[in-house]
Amino acid sequence: MLWLYLLAIVTILGIVVRRLLRKQKPLSDEVYSWRVAIDHVCSGVAWVPANGCLHSMNPALTQMQGATAEELTGRPWLGLFAESDQPRVEQVYSRMLLAGVASTNAATVDAWGIETEHEVRLVAVHDHKMRFMGHHCIIESLPRVSGDGRNAAHLGAARSQAAAPEFATLSS
Repeated sequence: MLWLYLLAIVTILGIVVRRLLRKQKPLSDEVYSWRVAIDHVCSGVAWVPANGCLHSMNPALTQMQGATAEELTGRPWLGLFAESDQPRVEQVYSRMLLAGVASTNAATVDAWGIETEHEVRLVAVHDHKMRFMGHHCIIESLPRVSGDGRNAAHLGAARSQAAAPEFATLSS
């Protein structure tokens, strides 16, 4: 008789686990579709947990920074921005903590040391108990000419010269 009770319990547990897995599958599909969308936008997107270090980013941000995701992961997120703009970005971060979303224009510094002006939007993320989990840092390129008169083509040429300094003297 005991074996009958054990069989019933195992059957019920199997049914419950199967139903739970079925409910979780659509959620994982939704997360996957969001991840694909973020990976294919032209704006740089980074996930920054509450500890303030970059955790994950899309390919557009790594290309914008001229580094790999592995090189950027673990670095402080404020390091993406020019030192002169970091206090302003910190103020925007404080506003984002209060309002949930905040934005500004700020210069980022890439691996070659070139500063480029971008629109930066910070979006706070909270869990179901409204505890702060981190934020998304969205960096969009501005279509304007930078402050010293260089446009995007000149920036690309400067980056390629910085990447290969031996060729910079030949082309000048």
